[in-house]
Amino acid sequence: MESDILQTSQEALTCLICRGIFMDPVLLRCDHNFCKACLILSSEDIRIPDLCPECREPSPRMFINHITMKTLESTAREHRIMKYLSSEDHKCVIHRERKTKFCGKSSALLCQLCSDSQDHRGHRHCTIELRVTKQMLKLEKQMASLLQKIQAQQKNVNAERRTIRGWLDFLTLREEMIRSEYSKLYPPNDEEENQQMEFMKNQSNTILDELKKSEAMMVHKRSQLIELYQELKAMSQKPYEVLLLQDLDDLFRRSELVQLTQCMKPKLSVLPNTGLAARFNHFQVKIFFQNLVLFDCQPRRFFNFRRLSFRPRNDIPFLDVPGSYRTSWGAESFTTGKYYWELDLKDHEQWAVGVCYNFWLRNFDIGSEGAFLLVCLKDGDVYSLLTTCPSLHHYIEKPAGRVGVFLDCEGGYVSFLDVAKSSFIYSYCPGTFYYTVRPYYCTVCT
Repeated sequence: MESDILQTSQEALTCLICRGIFMDPVLLRCDHNFCKACLILSSEDIRIPDLCPECREPSPRMFINHITMKTLESTAREHRIMKYLSSEDHKCVIHRERKTKFCGKSSALLCQLCSDSQDHRGHRHCTIELRVTKQMLKLEKQMASLLQKIQAQQKNVNAERRTIRGWLDFLTLREEMIRSEYSKLYPPNDEEENQQMEFMKNQSNTILDELKKSEAMMVHKRSQLIELYQELKAMSQKPYEVLLLQDLDDLFRRSELVQLTQCMKPKLSVLPNTGLAARFNHFQVKIFFQNLVLFDCQPRRFFNFRRLSFRPRNDIPFLDVPGSYRTSWGAESFTTGKYYWELDLKDHEQWAVGVCYNFWLRNFDIGSEGAFLLVCLKDGDVYSLLTTCPSLHHYIEKPAGRVGVFLDCEGGYVSFLDVAKSSFIYSYCPGTFYYTVRPYYCTVCT
């Protein structure tokens, strides 16, 4: 009867993926149980799969930590230890006594008499049960650490793939914008336009190759980590007489040596667009900014990063640092005409400039509809340029000083220029807005 119960328990405690005894069992909605890590690693994206690996029923990308199954798993492991210790094969060949001690010095299993003998006296001993428990805890801790590394590396892989897609989209958009802007020049400046296109093409291909190499390295590192995890998992399923005497330090050392590959932060260098800069200067006006408002609160009050950023809000340390925010808008709004003005931002690391609708000024939510802005963000030592409505990431260097803003009310768009480099940053599509707009800027004081 006991053997039948044990057999049933053994089958019930077997993971359907690795076919070993559960480690950290979880339950899906379809009532199938798996090791948590096995379930996560069964997905190409290293996450809870959309479908159950066993029955293919939809999985809501969530699981329940199966406390009952975890208790049964622990009980089964304890039973395996007791069964092993009470077996005839486990008795000391000299004294015919049960081996109950583990000698840390000689890595040997001893009976009590051997433990008290001259050969082992003075060595550090512990019970075999304690040694097994310690070995399992070391394994589980290292496996949990490796799983976190694998998931972190997968996040980096996903981020690098998003960067590659974003990079290609950015290049296509930038080429279209530059050609469109040069088509407005009279007389035409074909030589400068062709130089711009050739320079951008050569540089972008080099960076794209580097991005793809970086992605391949990340995938390779992820595979290394998964292989190491599988080695540890196989070790955890071995008989206790093997696990007891196994030196895990080398395996642990190898797992610690595999370092995560960080994502690239590509930036496109740009050539001066002297023809475009000269065209904008024909429409230069003096903008009077008033209604200065000073805030001292969390940055999320102004910068809605959920819309602007490509990263989760909690991943940006800057969000939780209080600071002073100066925001102001032009004394005059514009409905017709063309206007160009410049703002000196050399003393500010984070800022937003552009135009907005009057109603938008009631909220100051830079990520919301109604503001057409160039935004500079800082994450650690890395700067990013984005534009709003829609949110776009621009892989070019941050302007070092003055930023030029060109507003074409009839065309319904606004453009931005890096004044120090006389280089074009971005231009909204014609017809982006049709209503009265007002100049706006916001800076973060550091």
